[in-house]
Amino acid sequence: MRKPRYLLVALPAVLAASLTLAGCTGAVVDAISTTTTERSTSSSDAETVAVVENGDPTATTSAVLAANEDSTVVTDDEWDESAAVDITLTGSSATSASDDVTIDGGNVTITAAGVYRLSGDLDGSVTVAAPDEAQVVLILDGANITSGDTAAIAVTSADDVAVILADGSSNSLSDSAASAEDADINAALFSEADLTIAGNGSLTVEGNGNDGITSEDDLVISSGRITVTAADDALRGKDSLTVSGGTLDLTAAGDGITSDNEDDATRGYIYVTGGTITVDASGDAVAAATDVLISGGDLDLTAGGGSAASVSDDTSAKGVKAGVYVVVDGGTLVVSAADDALHSDSVVHIAGGELTLATGDDGVHAESALRIDAGSTTIVDSYEGLESAAITVADGVVDITSSDDGFNGSSGTSTGGGGGMQSTGETVVISGGTVTVDAEGDGLDSNGTLEISGGTITVLGPTTSGNGALDSGGGITVSGGTLLAVGSSGMIESPGSDSAQGWLAVTASASAGSTVTISDSSGAVVAEYTVDKSFASVVFSSTAIVNGSTYEVSVDGSAVNVTAGTAASGGGGMQAPGGRR
Repeated sequence: MRKPRYLLVALPAVLAASLTLAGCTGAVVDAISTTTTERSTSSSDAETVAVVENGDPTATTSAVLAANEDSTVVTDDEWDESAAVDITLTGSSATSASDDVTIDGGNVTITAAGVYRLSGDLDGSVTVAAPDEAQVVLILDGANITSGDTAAIAVTSADDVAVILADGSSNSLSDSAASAEDADINAALFSEADLTIAGNGSLTVEGNGNDGITSEDDLVISSGRITVTAADDALRGKDSLTVSGGTLDLTAAGDGITSDNEDDATRGYIYVTGGTITVDASGDAVAAATDVLISGGDLDLTAGGGSAASVSDDTSAKGVKAGVYVVVDGGTLVVSAADDALHSDSVVHIAGGELTLATGDDGVHAESALRIDAGSTTIVDSYEGLESAAITVADGVVDITSSDDGFNGSSGTSTGGGGGMQSTGETVVISGGTVTVDAEGDGLDSNGTLEISGGTITVLGPTTSGNGALDSGGGITVSGGTLLAVGSSGMIESPGSDSAQGWLAVTASASAGSTVTISDSSGAVVAEYTVDKSFASVVFSSTAIVNGSTYEVSVDGSAVNVTAGTAASGGGGMQAPGGRR
């Protein structure tokens, strides 16, 4: 049974509440409108549906799926191979003993439900025009079909269709380069019905006119070795697209994998649970009108020529793009994208998996909320690492390299920057995990508040004075965890006096490879770091620091006494708060 849902496409109500509780001005909340699409909550999944309705950034793949329509798949136990009707392709024609198969030169038409085995070569096309309630299974067993004017295989009517790749077989489908993008049939393998692809053979598809494989309903790939080259999109399932297995090698002049139903809030989603997927797309590698959900599989995605490439402003070349949710809670994801590596117009939730991201823009971008609470996220190259109106890291490993900000708590309505300017309501919250940032802009930046309550955080900030390792518009509070932030001294910002955990700050000129040692009044070493980047300031906080107490901060043996909880002044040299050398 398909289950509808409400769809939140802007700043979620949960986020609005969290911003208010954090004492923000509410400017962001007031400026961003929220819209919903009606859905029923009468199902047994009502509680889960409510979570998704609120745009909760903790929502899992299962929660989002429960609020979507179920996809349709043809399983092995629904058909019998022994009942297969043979269709032998003979170049410019074909032969079959079945009355449900009509042959007119190179045009083969299947008109009834059943199982059909296709083998041989055909210069022409195969059409499935069965009753609307029919299930049709096509076994490709050494079938090579080349069409000069339409799809190689076109399903114009049926209920469910399965394309089964026979064990050990090699098959190919190709259409004409003259196929128009706006044609009713616009892919080498095209279906108006739900389409399942499975089996242990191989399939090579050349979509010379437009798409490679398209279903106007649900598209499910559960197994097989599938290679697609397309003039536009490689794989398209309008209502949904699911990959649970197989080996996919996709090259597309448009998008690699897409689901584009924009008219129904419960459709237009992509779900990956397994398989090995390689995508090289000029557009987006994976793009969904609503949700992209990844809980397994090995994905290697290239978009727009990769992270070193440049694309025009009107070209979308993102690794993973969704209109509502991007949720990753398993699998391996490697992305090189000219645009954002992961992007959502609403929420991104990383709840597991191993992600390695390289991008010419943002590593992970979410318009409303971005949450990381498990897995490993490594952003090896980016303009900005993480960007959203609300960024939360609760657990997991996060490692960011960026040419501008590492974390950027920002929204489209923000008018102020950090450095003590007025807060516009954004939040950056780190409550756990291991976070490492190497940024040439601000390391941790929030146009609103920056809160640290746990985790191990290391920030290697900018070497120039126009930015700082820590930067906020609404203040910084530290109540737990361990923080080391080094960077330039021109824009140094320290935690506020209302921080529950002790901290210290000092300006100190040092080169890459310098050692920072922090000792208490008894001479016991509290912390020691070797920093692989030049810096001119140090901010440190841990449970070992007590505000009001005196500590010695030594950089390569040059020491200064610092009173914890007192902000450092700017300038060069080795200075304690108030400028004492």
